[in-house]
Amino acid sequence: MNTVLHTLCFVLLFVLTLHIKELADACSCAPTHPQQQMCDTEIVIRAKIISEKVIQPSKEDSFDNTKLIQYEIKMIKMFKGFDKVRDIHFVYTPVDSSLCGVKLDATNKKQYLLTGHITDGKVYIMLCNLIELWDDLSFSQKKSLNNRFQMGCDCKITTCYTIPCSVHEPNECLWTDWLIERRLYGQQAKSYTCIKRSDGSCSWYRGGPYIGKEFLGNSEP
Repeated sequence: MNTVLHTLCFVLLFVLTLHIKELADACSCAPTHPQQQMCDTEIVIRAKIISEKVIQPSKEDSFDNTKLIQYEIKMIKMFKGFDKVRDIHFVYTPVDSSLCGVKLDATNKKQYLLTGHITDGKVYIMLCNLIELWDDLSFSQKKSLNNRFQMGCDCKITTCYTIPCSVHEPNECLWTDWLIERRLYGQQAKSYTCIKRSDGSCSWYRGGPYIGKEFLGNSEP
């Protein structure tokens, strides 16, 4: 019996060790409102995924000695990045998820909203970027892509997890999805944009059909 218990304890310890290592090696992304992700990125496009293949980058690439997934895409529309690139045929991401590599569906010609950065002349997409299936975006998010998101890039979106929380500057908007819905990406993330007003203050704006009160206070949606 002691031998069995000893073996069982060893197996459990081994599994726990692997789990801890897996957590330690995993990519970690701070919760960020979709608008902030849009503002912080260099490239924002709508694209169809055509194919994928694993490649080994050259020594000149930033991800030297790291295998990459090269996604061939058909760019449908560019929302941000006109000053950096005219057309995009490929995007790249690390194969290893611990390096924030992201897996896209390349078998069903899915359309995505892709955001990323340019490094060594290539567009890289990472797990911490805003990457969503196009059909999963809300009406408001799609409508905000042209310019509404960028109208609030001078604003600061502060995440509120517990009460009390309040804004400290007029250009702040409180992100309260977690507090209200117990999930980060709730209605505020899907339907609201933090926009800078003419007096320099920032306030949440609800996109989509008119609901009688479009601008709201900056304390809550």
